[in-house]
Amino acid sequence: MPIYHKLGKIPHKRHTQFEKPNGGLYYEQLFGTIGFDGMSSLSYHVHRPTQVKEIGKAIDVSPKIAVEKNITSRKLIGFDVQPKDDFLEAHEPLLVNNDVHIGLAAPKKSITDYFYKNADADEMLFIHKGSGTLKTFLGNIPFEYGDYLIIPRGMIYQIEFDTEDNRILYAESFHPIYTPKRYRNWFGQLLEHSPYCERDYKLPQDLQTFDEKGEFLMKIKKQGMLHELVYASHPFDVIGWDGYNFPYGFSIHNFEPITGRVHQPPPVHQTFETSAFVICSFCPRLYDYHPKAIPAPYNHSNIDSDEVLYYVDGDFMSRTGIGPGYISLHPAGIPHGPHPGTYEASIGKKSTEELAVMIDTFKPLKITENALKIDDGKYYKSWLE
Repeated sequence: MPIYHKLGKIPHKRHTQFEKPNGGLYYEQLFGTIGFDGMSSLSYHVHRPTQVKEIGKAIDVSPKIAVEKNITSRKLIGFDVQPKDDFLEAHEPLLVNNDVHIGLAAPKKSITDYFYKNADADEMLFIHKGSGTLKTFLGNIPFEYGDYLIIPRGMIYQIEFDTEDNRILYAESFHPIYTPKRYRNWFGQLLEHSPYCERDYKLPQDLQTFDEKGEFLMKIKKQGMLHELVYASHPFDVIGWDGYNFPYGFSIHNFEPITGRVHQPPPVHQTFETSAFVICSFCPRLYDYHPKAIPAPYNHSNIDSDEVLYYVDGDFMSRTGIGPGYISLHPAGIPHGPHPGTYEASIGKKSTEELAVMIDTFKPLKITENALKIDDGKYYKSWLE
């Protein structure tokens, strides 16, 4: 997250004494990445953030793989994923490799009786349905339909929903999630041709400091295991912090599409990147304006990547038989493109109202047992005339 932010009270100089009003010191913690070389934040805690009272049970939450090596195009009916009360239990990994786990969740209840930390992966949560507040030890972020929430690994958080009707597309990335480098200068600032800028971010706000001792249940995901620990003080006891490593939100509705005289390639829709996959946003936009333009995308072969499209809303002009909440998987090795009739039908149209999220991975994706349960089983034949 290449932007500086701060909340609460911090000392004038880092790594120096920061005294409490009634005596004693606040405890400094470096929340960093890539050793001491990546982005980091310095937080100041009422209590030592290192106090573990108990280590409890551990549950294996590794995805169960059904198809290890896949070349079948698939359509997953995402809204067939059944709602569950618990936020973590609601997570259903669908398409996975060693770089990223892509899945859906339909949690009904807020996290209130424990705190969660993913020690393995940065998280991207795309809010398809629902609203609420992401609560973290670095502040809170209100969210709503269409928001991306980027949560760096190691972040302690709870999530509060306004209702029980929530649908989330998520990606757990084992590589840091950044803004696209093609849109950044060498200082990290987003450039003038970027489809969004820093003022579009939803930054942490409303820092709440809890000075409480007791027993606080923490669930930590590490190496595919969900560990339960008991902390001796409230994890949200930060009095202030500053730095570059923190969660943030960004609305897909604030993505400004790049268009041209002829059809633009998918990279113009790129929203986030890692060293192993990219995330793109397909938003309502004007079509190409060359007099002979064909607005529908051309056929293309994913020789080096698997393409995952999550359909959010609107009219999906290059697809038939697609609705909100569906996921299409176009694997590397075979070409794909517009469905029969959509190529020709797009000629002369002026705009599209489609809204979708695309994740392109640079390594093949494995198919989980959860995915097969919601696979229509016949999508690969949908290009036959």
